[in-house]
Amino acid sequence: MTEATAARTVLAEHVLAEHRYTPDPLVPVLGEKWLPRDIRCVASARRFVRDVAFDWNAAEDVPEVAELLASELITNALTHGAAGSSATRAVRVTVSREKALLAVDVHDACPALPQLRQAGSLALHGRGLAIVQAFSHHWGWALTPYGKSVWFQLVAWPSQDMCADR
Repeated sequence: MTEATAARTVLAEHVLAEHRYTPDPLVPVLGEKWLPRDIRCVASARRFVRDVAFDWNAAEDVPEVAELLASELITNALTHGAAGSSATRAVRVTVSREKALLAVDVHDACPALPQLRQAGSLALHGRGLAIVQAFSHHWGWALTPYGKSVWFQLVAWPSQDMCADR
C-alpha cells in the first residue's frame, strides 16, 4: 500500500510539473466568488467571470471565452469535486490579472486530478477540459493543502507585456 501511494505521488508530481502554476502573490485579484455545492450555481458563477473580464476592459471576445471556459471548470468542480466530500464545502472562483493575461482559478476540496478525455461523437460528457485546452492561452492544475486548483489563462490585454513562452 505504501509503495502504491508513493508511486502515485511520484507520478502526480511528474504529471503536475507540466501543469504547475504558482501565481505571484502581488498579482491583483480582480474578483473572487464562493459557491455552495449546488450545480444551479454554475450560471451565476460564469456570469461573474464574464462581468469581471468586461468590467476590467478585457479585449474583444475575452469575456465570452472566459465565461465558457469558467463554466466548464466550475461544472467539473461542482460535479466531480463533490465526490466524497461534505456538502458544506464550497468552490472558490478567482479572477486575476498577470500582465496581459486574465487568469481564472477554480478551487475545490477534492484532490482527484482532472482527467483530459477523448469523448466519443455521441457522448454527452467529457469535452470540458478539451474545450479549455483548445481555447485558453495556457491551463493546468495544482494540488493544494485543501484540494486542487484548476485554472486557465487568456490573453486579455494584448498591448501589455507578454511572456515569450506559452
